[in-house]
Amino acid sequence: MLNKRNPQLNAHGELVHLLSIEGLPRDVLHSILDTAGTFLSVNDREVKKVPLLRGKSVFNLFFENSTRTRTTFEIAAKRLSADVINLDIAKSSASKGESLLDTIANLSAMHADMFVVRHSESGAPYLIAQHCAPHVHVVNAGDGRHAHPTQGLLDMYTIRHFKKDFTQLSVAIVGDIVHSRVARSDIHALSILGVPDIRAVGPKTLVPGDFKGMGVRVCHSMEEGIRGADVVIMLRLQNERMSGAMLPSAGEFFKNYGLTPDKLALAKPDAIVMHPGPINRGVEIDSSVADGAHSVILPQVTFGIAVRMAVMSIIAGNEA
Repeated sequence: MLNKRNPQLNAHGELVHLLSIEGLPRDVLHSILDTAGTFLSVNDREVKKVPLLRGKSVFNLFFENSTRTRTTFEIAAKRLSADVINLDIAKSSASKGESLLDTIANLSAMHADMFVVRHSESGAPYLIAQHCAPHVHVVNAGDGRHAHPTQGLLDMYTIRHFKKDFTQLSVAIVGDIVHSRVARSDIHALSILGVPDIRAVGPKTLVPGDFKGMGVRVCHSMEEGIRGADVVIMLRLQNERMSGAMLPSAGEFFKNYGLTPDKLALAKPDAIVMHPGPINRGVEIDSSVADGAHSVILPQVTFGIAVRMAVMSIIAGNEA
């Protein structure tokens, strides 16, 4: 039986799908992060495998382009010893007009155990979780502008790794927040984990005032937004989701909101700089910062594999 209030949890409050960080209890987040810590060492072994998902079939359903997320999910599933099936949806029946639920029904008939779903429509993973067979688990790998929970979790793992205590931190999230599912997942996670000072930084067109309702401080000035921050999360400008005149030129954006060494100097001296990738160098972030001593962008990718291993192993072990 799924929990009526939160379709990701079963009646015992255990995670059976990962659809969004919103509404998850703090102890569930901590258990994912703790489990990820145990998997980090697997990545350093000569034989990078544990048998937790042996004999299980994980289907990667990417209805939208992705390099890092799809690859790290595939690596994570294979390191758990699962059989991984990648579906290139653009070349599949979906492009011939088959509905999403018909696609899912057919894949379920192939005895799938887990679906990892990325979709341009917000809510698609929820729909799949509602209609798939009870033994099938669903992981949201990004849906529209709504959520990207594993990116949010790997960001939390990164922050915890370098900063330890969430309850003392100032975190600035900078850039195209209105289109960013990463920003939403990060804000929910930071709030649940007790971060007292969360700032959403960017121009008015990309940082709407309604984010105040999520408990964040909205800053339209970069200087105000990153002054004294412990963590600076830069976001990608999502040109593919923008319409009309939402955005000034890339050069103008960089001048006002790009992270340069001068602007980073306003943050704490030991601040860390994060980015979900792919990076637009010279638009959101200067190369000297992206490759500099404060940057933890590549560790984020490494941690992402361990976090995705943790999520898949936890949900596979719980029954709906």
